[in-house]
Order: sequence, then C-alpha cells, then structure tokens
Amino acid sequence: MTDQPMSEQERLAAASWSLLVEHPDPVAGALVAQLGPAEALDWVQHVLDGRIDAGHPRWRQAVDRWAPRLETLEIRRQLEVLQRLGGELVVPGDTQWPTALDDLGFEAPHALWVRGRLSRAPGLAVVGARSATSYGQRQAADLAAGAAERGLAVVSGGAYGIDAAAHRGALAVDGDTVAVLAGGPDRLYPAGNTRLLEQIIDTGAVISEYPPGAAPTKHRFLARNRLIAALGLATVVVEAAWRSGALSTAAHAAGLSRPVGAVPGPVTSAASAGCHRLMREQHAVCVTDAAEAVELCGPISASAPREPDSPPSLLDGLAPLESRVLDAMPARGAADTANLARVAGVAPAEVRSALGRLELAERVERHGSQWRRAR
Repeated sequence: MTDQPMSEQERLAAASWSLLVEHPDPVAGALVAQLGPAEALDWVQHVLDGRIDAGHPRWRQAVDRWAPRLETLEIRRQLEVLQRLGGELVVPGDTQWPTALDDLGFEAPHALWVRGRLSRAPGLAVVGARSATSYGQRQAADLAAGAAERGLAVVSGGAYGIDAAAHRGALAVDGDTVAVLAGGPDRLYPAGNTRLLEQIIDTGAVISEYPPGAAPTKHRFLARNRLIAALGLATVVVEAAWRSGALSTAAHAAGLSRPVGAVPGPVTSAASAGCHRLMREQHAVCVTDAAEAVELCGPISASAPREPDSPPSLLDGLAPLESRVLDAMPARGAADTANLARVAGVAPAEVRSALGRLELAERVERHGSQWRRAR
C-alpha cells in the first residue's frame, strides 16, 4: 500500500474497486498494487474492449468476474449517498487510513466507507457468540470498558450478543469503539442494534469495505472478520460455540501473527466450547480480565491506569524481549551481556538491542561493561 495521498481520479478508482470485487479478492489486490487503482481499472476496460489480451487465463477469469459490476458502476452516486449520511471515503495514503489493514497484503480493502470518526488509538478486537449468555455479555462489557480506559479502541462487528456488549462497554466509559459492517455503511445491521450503531457513529466509527446499498450477506460476514482481526493488536474471543464465526476472526488474527486470547467459561457451557477449543488446540491465551487482554497487545501507554490497589510491576509496559532481558537482570548488582543472554535464553545481539531500548526508557543503567536495573 502506498503512503502517498491519492489523486481525485485514483480515489474514485479505489472506490470503484471496492464495488467491483467481492472481498477478499487477492487477484484484484495484486493488480491494483502493481498498477495503481486508476490504471488497473483502465486495464480491465481495455481487456473487455478487446484492445489488449489478458494474458494468463487466471487474469481473463478475473476480468470476466468483475465485468458484470463494471457495466452498472455508478460510483459517484454512491459517494453522494455517503456524503448525505455525513460519512467519508478513506483510502490508502489518507491520514485516517488504518495502516494495520496493510498487513492483509493483497486481501486488504481498496477503500473504507466510514461514518463517524476513525480513532488513531491502537485496537483490541473483542468478538464472540451472538447467542451469548448473561455471563458472556458481562465479561465482554467489563473487558472492553477496561481496555478502553487503558487507551485502546475496541473493535467488533456490531452484531447481537458479545459484539454489542463489547461496544456498549467501551461507550460506557466514553472510550473509542469501531464497528465493522458486513454490508454498506447505510445498512445498519442488525436492525435491532440500529440505536447502538448510531451511538457508535456519534463517538467512534462504523466502517465497511462495501459502498452504500451493499447487502450484508453470509459470505460478507465471514470476509469482514479479517478486517476486525487486522484492526486489533490482539483478538479476544468471549464465548463461542464449537463452530462459530468468532473462531474465524481468531484464525485470521493468528494468520497475521496477532495474539489471540479466549475467555474461559463453565466446562458444561456449550457457549464457551469454542473458547476452550482455542485454548486447547490453538494455544490461545487464557484471558480473565481487561488487564490480561491489554497485556496481549504489548506496551500501549505509559499512562495507562493500573488496577486498584495493584502495585507497579517491574515489567509493566515492556515488549516481550525487553521484559525477558530485564527479568534476567539480578535484583542487586550488575551483569554483562553474555550472562544476560544465558539467563534470558536469547542471542547476545538481541540482548544488546533490548538493553539499548531499556536504557532509553531509563529502566537500566550501564555500569562499566555491565548493566544493572535503574534505581
């Protein structure tokens, strides 16, 4: 993805691609990445007009797949609808563009249709069952509220059950929250959550990779899960049946090398069977409160509030490598790099890199050729 602002022509083309393809479409992603949205659109038109040959059959199949929507393309009309809704189009290169989505590679969206204000805060994805129990909804709301208080934007899908509880938890503490829709930004779905989604628009953002008018289909619910996973530094599943859409979000997060957490439930509860499965088979981290969810996200902010009556920890706010190196340092006295590498179980070069960052953070001090914890 480019980090340069797009021209108006390119913005229109990016918006057009968000309508032409049924997401995710890595062939379209590769074409746009190679040529840019406007030139890629011209290439498709030239192939359809017979002016150039598509080359490989895979490209011809892709063009044939996009052609029906290209024939009825009225992207300016959909942009006008978005404007009437008070929304805006956000494309790669815009300051509002969530660069975390670029980790999706050729499966990243071509544009986002946004209502509200996209937060610049790092995200935590909180997902789970639509048919949630009161236990699950309470856990999701408490976890989301605690994460929002610590400076994270809570990302979910706006659905009934756990999604709605997570959004409400963030809203209750005036935190940031983002709902990723499976249909267009004008289709606040499910209808029973319209008021909640309107509240999110007022203080956070409702986003979609589809333009106004797009219907929320079953495929699109599954496809949007990759966006939820990408927008979070980590994903936490709160209640999920043995087969659940929330598990697909966790799978996307794992595929992006994002940490995955799961909230345990009663062993007799079918609503928590998917969470237990994640912990048993996918090595998801057991999460029992907001602090543990935030810990999955790594260092967020030095000013993040602590749990009441909880003394500061030596390793608070540190990334895993720095945490291991500082933890390997003797409580009293000093140690050299070779000794720290042996105790921490990491390479000497990694120790030196971590020590440099720890020194900048004033967590360690150099003492000759050795290092000790800062006083």
